[in-house]
Amino acid sequence: MVSIITVNYNQTQVTLDLLKSLALQDYQDLEIIVVDNGSKELVQHEVSKTYPWVKVIRSEKNLGFAGGNNLGIRAAQGDYLFFVNNDTVIPENTIRRMVSYLDKNKEVGMLSPMIYYFDKKDTLQYAGSTEVNTITGRNESIGFHQQWRLEDRYVETAYPHGAAMMIPRRVIDEVGEMPENFFLYYEELDWCSKIKNLGYKAQVDYGGYILHKESVSTGKLSSLKTYFITRNRILFMRRNVKLLRRMVFLLFFILVALPKNIFMHLLKGERELAKAFLAGVSWHFIHNRNSKVLGYKFNDLNA
Repeated sequence: MVSIITVNYNQTQVTLDLLKSLALQDYQDLEIIVVDNGSKELVQHEVSKTYPWVKVIRSEKNLGFAGGNNLGIRAAQGDYLFFVNNDTVIPENTIRRMVSYLDKNKEVGMLSPMIYYFDKKDTLQYAGSTEVNTITGRNESIGFHQQWRLEDRYVETAYPHGAAMMIPRRVIDEVGEMPENFFLYYEELDWCSKIKNLGYKAQVDYGGYILHKESVSTGKLSSLKTYFITRNRILFMRRNVKLLRRMVFLLFFILVALPKNIFMHLLKGERELAKAFLAGVSWHFIHNRNSKVLGYKFNDLNA
């Protein structure tokens, strides 16, 4: 059995579109779990009308990406758990390919398909990723915005993509749930690091793919995104990089990344993004997480 877990936050119609594509799968042994992550919309009512076999789990609070997925993990009965963003479309043979490969390759702990953009289906979003650079704390998606033909092979990658990743249940039982202290961004990288430390591989299926409704033209930073990417970039390095390299990263961040980002945001008139960047940095120095810095209250992750 494959348990498909997706997290919904005020995107009922988007989630229904995903469920429509899942209803057309040629792989039938599926359990579908929708985690309603503190939405104001009543997604359970809409899902139950058309897809009564789908399990909907309601959280009254937005638990973030990891927290929402962990609710799904606790309810899942499958031998494989397939985590997908609700703004994706899954072609009918993708799940079958991934299950068949994982059945035969027990050393693979995480497997992602290729990811193409929904609104530009010949343009790639993800075909794997590079390692996080221990100086800059950043990594890159391979094939980003390139045209790329499907190939019937599987390749190793530094990290899976959080929009679509399949993990055997036995691996999750061994490593534990997704780390919730990130809330948004970097959590799958941290989880993957822990899984690889147990001796498993992360791979990409070059012959399977999904379509992601994130637009090719998006990428504009919001204050929320800027805050969490900045905060979690440092948090990831603190949790996954040894002391000496971590000190080099912090030196680079303080002397180069911090002044550069603040200067560029202010130069472009992006005062709110500059504030969000500083708040993301400040989170690491505030012991009382009820405190506010530049308008950000650190214990209020819904803000």
